[in-house]
Amino acid sequence: MSAARKAVAAFIGLLLPIFVFASPAAAAIPVIDAHSQVDHHVELEDVIRLMDKGGVSRTILGMRGRMKPEALVAFAGRHPGRITPAVRTKGRAYVANRPKYYRFLKKQLQMPQFGALGEVLLYHARKGNKAPEWEVWPDQPQVQAPLRAAIERKWPFIAHIEFAAAVSQRNRWMEKFETLLRTHPAHPFPLIHMGQLPPEEVARLIKSHPNVYFMTSHANTITVSQSRQPWIEMFNGEKLAPAWKNHIVRHPDRFILAFDNVWADHWGEYYLSQIALWRKGLADLPGKAAHALAHQNAERLWRLPPAKSLPIR
Repeated sequence: MSAARKAVAAFIGLLLPIFVFASPAAAAIPVIDAHSQVDHHVELEDVIRLMDKGGVSRTILGMRGRMKPEALVAFAGRHPGRITPAVRTKGRAYVANRPKYYRFLKKQLQMPQFGALGEVLLYHARKGNKAPEWEVWPDQPQVQAPLRAAIERKWPFIAHIEFAAAVSQRNRWMEKFETLLRTHPAHPFPLIHMGQLPPEEVARLIKSHPNVYFMTSHANTITVSQSRQPWIEMFNGEKLAPAWKNHIVRHPDRFILAFDNVWADHWGEYYLSQIALWRKGLADLPGKAAHALAHQNAERLWRLPPAKSLPIR
């Protein structure tokens, strides 16, 4: 691990005691992580160990790096009811629109163990030397292929658009995204990372489109404090910021809890500290809204069995 990564881990270790104590009511709420990822550097059994430690009932888990579909579905098979494998779409072949991408997509779609479609990258800003900028418009064929699959299988289409990072192209991206929503009004389109959108824009989209949803990944103090990206901050201290709390209470069916672990070192204290913070946020909500955000919306949209509450170890 690099010196910078070690510093981040140390910082998270200092934060964790601040956030770790949730109210008994919040601790009893089942939690589903509706989107996280693993690569070949992750020890898969550590995912279950950490889920157990944080009291996470189920994870919809995607792939990146050199993780193979066979390894992911075998892992899910060892832990029935805990892991829902998600089909991978992203990668260099996806961006370049190469035949290899379509072959890989078809291979996964023919595997019955998959129960979800992973995020589809549309606009992804450069992340230092770790991830390049990707720009793939919704009407391009490599996006339309997984969209057709999602519609056929009734899987939500998770759109990855970083609106704040898009800057000069922001309005064009919004136009394209809203066209997608209007073209397929009966299909759910969650925006991962809250779309990097402020509360007023989220309110406008909710009012205009009954099929738009918002995933909470990266939208918390822990991620924001350790990144230069324009992620949304949904918290004031250990409580939800008033504007975000108001939106979740008014529209409890539109927000989905997700963490989106990406790198191997996310599967550790960084993950557990976010779970603990979000349990504080759940404790700040009325019961109906808390349960909808924590697990019920994921159960409804991905047609999952009801999650059971797990003890926090």
